[in-house]
Amino acid sequence: LEDACQAHNAAFNNKKAGHYSTAAAFSFYPGKNLGAYGDAGIITTNNDEIARKIRMLRDHGRTSKYESIEEGFSSRMDGIQAAVLNTKLNHLENWTEMRRKNAKLYNKLLQGIKGIILPIEHEKAKHVYHLYVIRTEQRDNLLDFLKKNGISAGIHYPIPLHLQPVYKHLNHKEGDFPITENSSKEILSLPMFPELTQEQITYICEKIKEFNKEA
Repeated sequence: LEDACQAHNAAFNNKKAGHYSTAAAFSFYPGKNLGAYGDAGIITTNNDEIARKIRMLRDHGRTSKYESIEEGFSSRMDGIQAAVLNTKLNHLENWTEMRRKNAKLYNKLLQGIKGIILPIEHEKAKHVYHLYVIRTEQRDNLLDFLKKNGISAGIHYPIPLHLQPVYKHLNHKEGDFPITENSSKEILSLPMFPELTQEQITYICEKIKEFNKEA
């Protein structure tokens, strides 16, 4: 099962996300690179049996209008969301290139700043930059500084999975996954969307440099 929820149009070796597994899940949450007007998502597969099973489970486990053969869900995507996605799909390639252009500008302007680790794109990969995430040991202070200067940065995600309350039954404790825990304390998502202007990105990077001088 391939988690491609934030990888619309991403590729490795010219092979797009969604082609690396028996089935792949894509999210159409409004904030995603291809987002609906409300909650929506899709599973892609070339396996007929999996496709049949998914169609049934998303509709209360029904095989006909009045007959359910197992417990399922109400996960049908309504026509309005489909219409929005069908229209926006025509713009996905252009939006992707705009995101990539923005990321390149961030990389250029933030290169060499002490204490800032930038995202790395593999030479064979096509990153679609759903998020543009930097790392810094001064994450919380930098976040506060940016917000005071009108920049809406954020954290994705501050709590590692093994420390989430829902997984208490696994008996993990802080220190079990030190690399993950350290990353969760350093990651900072800078503004990223296709319509970001060069002026806006330049301002953000200037403020990061200003913070670095004062830190």
